[in-house]
Amino acid sequence: MKKKLLFRSLIGAPIGITISLIITILFSLCLGEGQYFPASQELIEGCGNEITAVIVQMICSLLIGAICGGSSVIWEMDRWSLLKQTLLHFIIIAIPFFGVGYGMNWLPHQFYGALAYIGSFALVYGIMWCSIYFSIKAKIKKMNKHLENGQE
Repeated sequence: MKKKLLFRSLIGAPIGITISLIITILFSLCLGEGQYFPASQELIEGCGNEITAVIVQMICSLLIGAICGGSSVIWEMDRWSLLKQTLLHFIIIAIPFFGVGYGMNWLPHQFYGALAYIGSFALVYGIMWCSIYFSIKAKIKKMNKHLENGQE
């Protein structure tokens, strides 16, 4: 399990950077009017210059990717209920995302901004949990139907 966690973290890290880069490109395409915005203006100002802001953002994206990749092993804990897996994964992902999102100025620095972030994150996880639950339920129903018909 430890090897799998480390391997997935190492795979997740560059994926985190790639996703971050794609987001900056999409953001720039939508709002940049031909200019590329590699980081938020608040982050650039906080870091003192653009290159430092990009480095900080890439390191944080690397860490988020590693956490997301590594935490995927939770879904293989067959002894745990889907609800337990989902809640634990939510906590492991939400806390670093919130910290990094706040630090990188990806979310508003206001109470309602934080509340909206947490609500959005919880909504996504709720949808994810329902999707997985109903998918598993359909597979069980299909297996039971095959068993009733004498098929394997």
